[in-house]
Amino acid sequence: MSEAEQNLQSAIPSVDRLLRAAPVLALVEAYGRPAARDAVRAVLAELREELAVGGAAPDEAGIAARVEASLVELMRPTLKSVFNLTGTVLHTNLGRAPMAEVAAEAAAAAALGALNIEFDLARGKRGERDSHLEARICRLTGAEAATVVNNNAAAVLLVLNSLANRKQVPVSRGELIEIGGAFRMPDVMARAGCKLVEIGTTNRTHLKDYAAAIGHKTALVMKVHTSNYKVEGFTAEVPEAELAALAHEHGLPFVVDIGSGMLVDLADFGLPHEATPRETLAAGADLVTFSGDKLLGGPQAGIIAGRKDLVAKLNRNPLKRALRCGKMTIAALGATLALYEDPERLAERLPALRLLSRDAGEIEALAKRLAPKLAAALAGRAEVEVVACMSQIGSGALPVDALPSFAVSLAPTGKKSAGAALNRLAAAFRGLPRPVIGRIQDDRLSFDLRCLEDEAGFLDQLSQLAVK
Repeated sequence: MSEAEQNLQSAIPSVDRLLRAAPVLALVEAYGRPAARDAVRAVLAELREELAVGGAAPDEAGIAARVEASLVELMRPTLKSVFNLTGTVLHTNLGRAPMAEVAAEAAAAAALGALNIEFDLARGKRGERDSHLEARICRLTGAEAATVVNNNAAAVLLVLNSLANRKQVPVSRGELIEIGGAFRMPDVMARAGCKLVEIGTTNRTHLKDYAAAIGHKTALVMKVHTSNYKVEGFTAEVPEAELAALAHEHGLPFVVDIGSGMLVDLADFGLPHEATPRETLAAGADLVTFSGDKLLGGPQAGIIAGRKDLVAKLNRNPLKRALRCGKMTIAALGATLALYEDPERLAERLPALRLLSRDAGEIEALAKRLAPKLAAALAGRAEVEVVACMSQIGSGALPVDALPSFAVSLAPTGKKSAGAALNRLAAAFRGLPRPVIGRIQDDRLSFDLRCLEDEAGFLDQLSQLAVK
């Protein structure tokens, strides 16, 4: 190292000196000494590398500014509120159902202090956390008993491990689903400790297939909602009532995983019908499992409802403690379930149902208001058009059913590669303070407006759009 380079390196202040400097002292106060010290060390290491290749000598104020930028980035939350304009209402990657305001308030209140999560106030003794939810679930489903775990996959795992460990469970080949993240029903069953017995074919399974599979090692009969696909054409499946009769004839429980879970008839809201837990139990199911965060519109949870003796057995399984819900989930789910006690106002108060049942004409009017403002914000860099489209429900609910909607569709102008330009345009919208997530389709960036309720918030940030 030359003498000049040595002089530049010696111009870099020490860590201790910087931590005593007024600008950095303010950062210590704001972010804590350990974080500030580590940020100072990292910035100084970067400066030494820059000086080694001819960089300029630093000044204390400049170093402090870089330390502050480093700390701001370090403390920035990675979870952000986004505009879901993908056209999938219950988008798994974007948090599924938006919760009702009362549910969010209940979760926040539960988080802020002590509460009787497992304390019986009347008796002054230890209580059960399911007691805050069980009676309402039973009233809404017609079940004898209910328990709650942290998601529906956990619900299936708990049922199978409690009732079928080291035993056999026949399931139709057409129901051996794979859900998001490459998690497969056969793998869940294996982890639960039971042996899957595949019956029937992908497209056709008959009652005789179940009957032939039942033996002395059979623990229960199970039916699984096909979730994110539907087999159509030359098909056959056994009605739940017939499966229930067969299972009960052999003294076996009949378990149905209905997937998304909805406590009211969606047809009452102009949507395709989806089987409810009440209908499934009325058809003869002994246990039904379903999600709390999909069609039901609450927090992530798995609900198990049905026979009292079977639910008691689930609650005795040590796995139940590992899979149980926390106080915020219980508070939010309880508030969500309470909304179902007033079905006439449910669509108004439950965001998921409100978005799913939103009138297409209202969405079209919104698109026509937004289109010219988007065109102005893009300043000729993209053509903006209002187009009819179809929204998806999402999260494995009614996989082949779609909802009429409208979108603003953006096509980049210019002679550059359409694919690259579209990716830059999508990245610019994702880079906004509240990122906007759409979908690229047919060489256009499309924003389905079914889920856009904060019109003002969307428009206010368009001035910050930076398209490269």
